[in-house]
Amino acid sequence: MKDIPFVASWSGGKDSAMAYYRAMKMGMKPKMLLTMFEEEGEVSKSHALPLEVVAAQAESLGVPLLIKEASWNSYEGQFIDAMDECRAQGITHGVFGDIDLEGHLEWVQNTCEKSDIVAVHPLWKEPRRKVVEDLLDAGFEAWIVVVNTTMMPAEFVGRKFSKELIVELEALGIDACGEKGEFHTVVVDGPIFSNRIPIKMEQAVIKGDYIFSPVIIE
Repeated sequence: MKDIPFVASWSGGKDSAMAYYRAMKMGMKPKMLLTMFEEEGEVSKSHALPLEVVAAQAESLGVPLLIKEASWNSYEGQFIDAMDECRAQGITHGVFGDIDLEGHLEWVQNTCEKSDIVAVHPLWKEPRRKVVEDLLDAGFEAWIVVVNTTMMPAEFVGRKFSKELIVELEALGIDACGEKGEFHTVVVDGPIFSNRIPIKMEQAVIKGDYIFSPVIIE
């Protein structure tokens, strides 16, 4: 995989950061970040990060950022448009943070194929706990910014990711990777960044079954 150019599917959270890191360790070359935003363009999908935070991450990575705004109904079309743009710029591979959800893996592979992009999954089939422990061992700093309150207690929002937190989550029967959408994170530092992203987490907001900690640049 040495020197192969890739676009990273970038949520701004721990799994996308770890996949990016692993791809670079494989010798691949990052050429673009793709972040999908809500249709109104204010925050990223799922992780609810504002553009200023995602843009600061991209600047620290030193990689151009491609934003696509989409509803869930228009998501696939916007994703394909983004992959087409990357392919037109000579990017041949996409890097994704999927771990073990077969349905999502198949969707990514099939959708990328429509743009002649090869999907790469550096974390695939690794034990979930190993992924998060490797993340921390590598020196990444991540914070929980979204919690699905139907799957875990709301008080975990705003917590810094740590090995102690992993133990707490697993003691409650909660997957420490959050692979099924239990929670989402923002990564603010680590070996892929040139500098730490200076964030401030504001008062948590409840939206239906979810609780969010709005993140801003400090």
